[in-house]
Amino acid sequence: MLVFWALDWKGLGYRIFGILWGRILDTDLINVFHMRILDHRFIKALFRLLRWEQFLYCAFAKQPSVLVCSITLIIIFLTFQLNLTFSGMFIAKSVNEAELVFNVCMFCSDTLPVEYMKGKPLCMKQYEQVFSSCRTPGAKRDSLLLLAKSSNPPKHITVVHNGQFFLLDIYNSDGTLLTVDQLCVQLERICNSSLQTSVDPVGILTTQRRDVWNKSYISLMQDETNKESLSAIESSILTLCLDGPMPPVSDERMHRKAAFFQMFHGGGSQWYSGNRWFDKEDGARGIHGAHTVADGAVFLAICDYAVETPHVIQTPSDPLPMPQKLHFNITPEIKQDIEEAKQHLDTIVQNVDVEITVFDHFGKNAIKARKMSPDAFVQMAIQLAYYRVYQQCCVTVEPASLCTFRLGRLTLIRPTSSASVAFVKAFDDANKQKVDLLEKALKEHKKRTEMVMSGQNLAEHLIGLMCQAFEDNMCVPDIFTDTSFNKAFYFLSSKTGCLTCNTLDRPGIYDVGYSIMDNHIDCRVSSLEASNTFKEKDPARLSRALEDALLDMMTLLEETPRVKPEAN
Repeated sequence: MLVFWALDWKGLGYRIFGILWGRILDTDLINVFHMRILDHRFIKALFRLLRWEQFLYCAFAKQPSVLVCSITLIIIFLTFQLNLTFSGMFIAKSVNEAELVFNVCMFCSDTLPVEYMKGKPLCMKQYEQVFSSCRTPGAKRDSLLLLAKSSNPPKHITVVHNGQFFLLDIYNSDGTLLTVDQLCVQLERICNSSLQTSVDPVGILTTQRRDVWNKSYISLMQDETNKESLSAIESSILTLCLDGPMPPVSDERMHRKAAFFQMFHGGGSQWYSGNRWFDKEDGARGIHGAHTVADGAVFLAICDYAVETPHVIQTPSDPLPMPQKLHFNITPEIKQDIEEAKQHLDTIVQNVDVEITVFDHFGKNAIKARKMSPDAFVQMAIQLAYYRVYQQCCVTVEPASLCTFRLGRLTLIRPTSSASVAFVKAFDDANKQKVDLLEKALKEHKKRTEMVMSGQNLAEHLIGLMCQAFEDNMCVPDIFTDTSFNKAFYFLSSKTGCLTCNTLDRPGIYDVGYSIMDNHIDCRVSSLEASNTFKEKDPARLSRALEDALLDMMTLLEETPRVKPEAN
């Protein structure tokens, strides 16, 4: 990513950079770039100025983002009588919420062992940024508030019920964490103190475009009471959102879909979308996290800890103070902003569609038995499915981790290649070389994956140079304003190797998530369409095509036993 593109300047990325930039830039400018790159002090300054979070997640000068539907991550669970979210956000019901909050806060205070990937240690910095963090809105760029490692780290969480906010201290006077029983008592007090449902849902303001929310934020901060309440929310360890049930549904498929929508946007202004702070009983639960501070794998690890770690229930001993209700003085201007935010959010709710399925014909075991990479196999199936639906290939991206580098974040693999295009175009023809074409496509995917995960991704090198030009007030090379450069960063589908929702950063794309289990594959296809436009994207149709593609590819392998050992 941007933080690392200058660290491995002697490898393949350097050679590609030299060839490409030697052709498109004049010699003098090339020399300037090289001198700046070789200046070690400048590299250190560059890391401070061009943090990946700031460039990718917080800047939106050209197109202000909406956190409710962009750069967020959703993980859905359907096992307990409970609902949980975060970045922090939790949605909960019954005693299980207190247990999960307890475990998550224990996770927050624990010293984590270093994780490894293929024998290499991973950077654990992201875990420090998940809790006690907040993204405050700005006119052109948001700001990150990170308090976990401050001299006086927060000791409270924010709880939201019926659109009303409460400050809840989660530590006893002796510095120990509240027990599960104590948390249950405090949550019950909050619910009993917030039965009224006709309050102005201030939280729904965080669903607006960031520049619009910034204007409302400035207006709120003019009042001292509002300022104190906002400060309490922003400095909390996490936000716990207590939702009621969504409307009942008829089957498991619709239940999964309803759970997704509740995690994604709260159901709309008439349901629980105002019961959120996106900057921070029906059997559904999940995590809603922001990529601003951490990648999906971090949230998955926290979730595993929260769900699987046993807790010790202790009897409360000390008397507990009442949770503090946070008040807001709502001016007519803010009230109008809230109504506009409701309309804006409801439009998003209407324009989002999702299809969640369980492909139970085979999974990881069957693919690996044929000496093929399960991830690459599914990637090719997605490309084949898209080609069958639209009769064209699409440019796609797949996230990959750079956590083997210090401060590493996500980078992007571009799975679409000449090899994958040749495979999908030939698959439905009477071509006896289809297995060979598949193997070549899988081999190319493996090559690209290894190249990207070793820091040799050309895209981040180019973006780094573009940012360097901006930071130095240099004349930006023409390549960065050329149509071809913009097209290189426009993707029709996004894919990830775990059943999460990275959500949708703009209309007109598919977001495809999958989790490859031993004997089945969980799949989710979602899309966001602009209002009053022809609905080009149909998640249900692509989902059916993906299932057919997986079956057809496996049938091909079964009918053609000759398969070369390739990936693991």
